[in-house]
Amino acid sequence: MPRWLIKQMMCAFHKKDRRQIIFLNQCWFAYLNKRKTAFLRTPDRTHFS
Repeated sequence: MPRWLIKQMMCAFHKKDRRQIIFLNQCWFAYLNKRKTAFLRTPDRTHFS
């Protein structure tokens, strides 16, 4: 997780800002899903059997 996102999450938790926590959480999982999809579509990755 990027440092800037960690700081944002810590601030949101400290302020008990549920909307910000939910928003940042959704952003993080969307980012992870996008990276996972991009990795799976990479044609030149090696396969280990």
